[in-house]
Amino acid sequence: MAMTIHVDIVSAEEEIYSGPAEMVFAPAVMGEIGIAPRHTPLISPLKPGEVRLELGNGKEEFFFISGGIIEVQPHVVTVLSDTAIRAKDLDEAAALEAKKRAEAALEGQRNDLEIAKAKAELAAAAAQLAAIKKLKIKG
Repeated sequence: MAMTIHVDIVSAEEEIYSGPAEMVFAPAVMGEIGIAPRHTPLISPLKPGEVRLELGNGKEEFFFISGGIIEVQPHVVTVLSDTAIRAKDLDEAAALEAKKRAEAALEGQRNDLEIAKAKAELAAAAAQLAAIKKLKIKG
């Protein structure tokens, strides 16, 4: 039996996943990180994107997060995000609409705060669409 690490993925509203995984991949701000059991402790900010869990026996589970924080301990990984959604539950039409709204908002903005907010919304929508595309290819 392969070694596992306990994973908790939590959004602001609810716990999305709690269980074992053989490997965890997450979109850290500086690039994708891979976490195996007994990983060195780590805390890192996450950017919008896909969290992938390798569950063993060739099974994988995918989640979209809007960004957040990952805390890694040798036997536990915790992903905290404002928004976390199982990839299979993502709505492509809603993500495309959010991307269009963010692009339109970006065009009309003049102050730095509004531009930063529009860019963050655009990055989240683009990450959702990328997760949907990946899921379609694998499914």
